Amino acid sequence: MPAGLSGVKSHTWYSSGRVLSLPHESVAVDVAIVVGTRPEIVKMAPVILTLEESGLPYTLIHTGQHYEREMSEVFIEDLGLRTPEIFLNIRSGTHAEQTAEALVELESAFLTLEPEVVLVEGDTNTVLGAALAAAKIGIDVGHVEAGLRSYDLRMPEEHNRRLADHLARLLFAPTKECEKTLKGESVWGDIFVTGNTVIDACLRFLPKAERNSDILAGIRFDDFVLATAHRAENVDEEDTLREFVRIFTSSPLPVVYPMHPRTKRRLKDFGLYDELCGSDNVQVLPPLGYFDFLVLMSRASLLLTDSGGIQEEATAPNLRKKVLVLRKSTERPEAVAAGYAEVVGTAAEPVLNRIRTFLEDAEIPTAPSPYGNGTSGQRIVEIVGNRLETRLPGAPLKIGIR
Repeated sequence: MPAGLSGVKSHTWYSSGRVLSLPHESVAVDVAIVVGTRPEIVKMAPVILTLEESGLPYTLIHTGQHYEREMSEVFIEDLGLRTPEIFLNIRSGTHAEQTAEALVELESAFLTLEPEVVLVEGDTNTVLGAALAAAKIGIDVGHVEAGLRSYDLRMPEEHNRRLADHLARLLFAPTKECEKTLKGESVWGDIFVTGNTVIDACLRFLPKAERNSDILAGIRFDDFVLATAHRAENVDEEDTLREFVRIFTSSPLPVVYPMHPRTKRRLKDFGLYDELCGSDNVQVLPPLGYFDFLVLMSRASLLLTDSGGIQEEATAPNLRKKVLVLRKSTERPEAVAAGYAEVVGTAAEPVLNRIRTFLEDAEIPTAPSPYGNGTSGQRIVEIVGNRLETRLPGAPLKIGIR
């Protein structure tokens, strides 16, 4: 923890009992990293670990947007990240409430820490709140995973990512397609094509996950589909969620389903929870740590999801899985073009038919990942370090990019 972090506003870090505080006086750090959800933690991990190796001073801030232990603290522990210096405990609420509270709390933190750069990742309410707070007080914003677009305005994430891109001074685009999008929108910041840090994470952590996870011992099926579903435009709609239950319970290959807390609440609200959990074709699991989920991905025959990040992870050279995307659009067209992802909609019958044809054809994608070779975190840190004119002893900042 940077010197001086003691006492104005304290929060407890999850169940650990550790009290984290904003300092009385300003504390100079080069970089503030803001996360709030488990995908942000996973995708920022390669950046954070490279910052540790580089010697660049940084502070890790967690807003608490995902506040259950299994949705955040477990991920930080698994990935070997240090405990966040600041935890804001924002928790749940409407989109406006979450974003507004993040904006107010993060402005206070930034005014105290005085970072040169604030790094955010993705498209959550945390990202928008942090980008707004930093930009309004003249701090440069670096947006990791810039330039993604679904063009589906039902998705709150689409609003967040667009606004963050236009506030950012450093835009870390995972692909050339994203760079093209950003240039087409005439963003003001500097664009760098870096690849996607989730590939770094898969390559770095899957071997460790296979050594440490015992998740497979509790799985009832030898061959299975791994499914996830959590997006508001899907699970908050009773008709759509009913279709998902039919897909999972009727799939020709059994389904392993780690259930998101939001989805669990909606299943109960709509009277669908018992039907899903009572099916012999479905094994429902609680939210999983990153290592357990990586191992399940590596063993699954097929992935079924409305997640964006899983579409990217599936392309990692040590995973290479087919993904059926339970949505009407995707902001990962590169995964589609490479043969990994396929948008199949949300209606049960077409999805079930596609699962059947997949099993008949046994399709295994073989194209290189469109999201890079696992050096994205290194590239991002080098760009940030050189922008700050930070130097390691005797030389410009270089992090060993091959």
